[in-house]
Amino acid sequence: MTPTSVSPQTRIRLVVFDWDGTLIDSTAAITHAIRMAAVDIGLPMPSAERASHVIGLGLSDAIRHAVPDIRHEQIPAYVERYRHHYLRRDAQLMPFGGIPELLDDIAGQGVHLAVATGKSRAGLNRALLQLDWRGRFATTRCADEGIPKPDPWMLNDICEELALEPAEIVMIGDTTHDLGMARAAGAQAIAVTYGAHPPEQLRTEPALAMVETVDGLRQALLQRLAGGA
Repeated sequence: MTPTSVSPQTRIRLVVFDWDGTLIDSTAAITHAIRMAAVDIGLPMPSAERASHVIGLGLSDAIRHAVPDIRHEQIPAYVERYRHHYLRRDAQLMPFGGIPELLDDIAGQGVHLAVATGKSRAGLNRALLQLDWRGRFATTRCADEGIPKPDPWMLNDICEELALEPAEIVMIGDTTHDLGMARAAGAQAIAVTYGAHPPEQLRTEPALAMVETVDGLRQALLQRLAGGA
């Protein structure tokens, strides 16, 4: 894993989180929905590894990679069946243990919070409402509002809105799509291994640290926030 090149004097002013697999324990639910939707429309079931790899991408990219044999005319039916399976579990999806406390800790340092996710705007708004998290984040970006990950659009747009430089941001994510977006934007990143992508994939992108647990994330992140203040 190549370390991100950052001046030790750089002050982190914003922490941007991926949603699924980073804040929310949803990888299994999404993987299941991707696989079962293919079966429902008569396509081969993708492997769990292939299905989980596309988590965080925009919808069209995710479908193309997860079910490469799908025909264009089958896409609407696939999307409908995916949503059917996912929404059966959606209301039960919760943050990983320790995440609410970590968000409080970051805010207590005077650092803003944001979200950059492969979810749709409707899906993220529904999740924020269910968790009563609508006031936690300074801003959020979704895949259907611009160019999805790993393109840097989300982070660039957040920087423009909040008048920040990319080096003042740290992106937290569980996929190479998250880390690649941070690299392309010139932002810092921390990888978490408890989500969709395994460590050997995450090591292909630069990061300040790679952590296995929320507690490890807290230590790595709060140490960085204190060191760059």
